[in-house]
Amino acid sequence: MYRLISLLTLVIDIVVIVDIVRSRLSSDRKILWVVVVVLLPLVGPILYYLLEKKR
Repeated sequence: MYRLISLLTLVIDIVVIVDIVRSRLSSDRKILWVVVVVLLPLVGPILYYLLEKKR
């Protein structure tokens, strides 16, 4: 079960990082969001979609 959760978290993080890199954000904001997603694997993607995707 732990492996499945870890794999799912990794896949979500990769998808979000690709979305961040492809977005029209400034380079500084992209770097900031990638760092947030990497350091906070479960919370980072949620924060990104709640705070940045609404813009």
